[in-house]
Amino acid sequence: MTAIELHPRPLYSIGTVSRLTGVKSDTLRVWERRYNLGASCKSASGRRQYTQTDLEHLQLVAALIGNGARIGDIASADRRTLEVLLRARSGAQGDPVPQSKPRILFVGEALCEWLEEHQGCLVNVSALLACTTPRALLDGEPDALDQVDGAVVACPQGVSGDLPVLRELVARIGTHNVMVLHPAGSAAALAALDIDGALAGEFPPQPAQLAFYLSRCAAEKSADPGTGELKALVQPKERLFTEAELAALSEAPVSGDCQCRAHIADILKALVAFEEYSANCAADDWQESAVHACVYAYTGQARWLMEKALSRIEDNHRD
Repeated sequence: MTAIELHPRPLYSIGTVSRLTGVKSDTLRVWERRYNLGASCKSASGRRQYTQTDLEHLQLVAALIGNGARIGDIASADRRTLEVLLRARSGAQGDPVPQSKPRILFVGEALCEWLEEHQGCLVNVSALLACTTPRALLDGEPDALDQVDGAVVACPQGVSGDLPVLRELVARIGTHNVMVLHPAGSAAALAALDIDGALAGEFPPQPAQLAFYLSRCAAEKSADPGTGELKALVQPKERLFTEAELAALSEAPVSGDCQCRAHIADILKALVAFEEYSANCAADDWQESAVHACVYAYTGQARWLMEKALSRIEDNHRD
């Protein structure tokens, strides 16, 4: 049995890691020399190359040191321990624990070659590239398959001959968060997969479509377990008025000929209802999902702006 090597992407230079962590490059070199706390990879020329996991670990270390910890006390701690320590030291008003990026498995030699030329598509994920077929990947049984949040699998010849192995791969990684790329790129071709939530895409990938899928993975990872609602994809605007307040303002006595307060309150009630509706809209493909995400975001923005207008009217009424 041949072991399959998974190649992490993106890879960061020491200068980039220094900028993102606020730790000087010389200090990073000292940490690596003294505590084996450094880059997991090196280029062919011997340059340090930090994975996304390396970067996130060092960001936690840097945050703890900024909160008074000593490097010698925390250098050997794992990520979970560092997170607990940072929460304890920072308190409610401190810096939040950095959210880890989703680990996404990319399978297929042609797909990996494409990604090497389009690494900008990987900025929001911690990617693992498997330059092999799904069957060979499963036969190699890499342990990392148990630790991924999603997978993108390329089937350049179509999915019909790969359905059994695709089902097996999905079962092996333990997530239905899968995107299958093939020449037709149609959702109908994936019907036989019987995988809830699976997306279909063209091969070679469309960068916008791939970006949407990866954004969805990031949103689902940051959301509470078991939730994958559209609300998680877009940061909602805060509510400035409760439903009871809007009802009261809608029925409040009119001052003079101006009925703006009542009219805006009625508009807001409709916007609030539609915002909730659009957050729960189902979609059959990524384009429709992207449209719904825009509708939800724009509705929330419109509702928030109208609330600001109503607040201005209320402030003037009180004066």
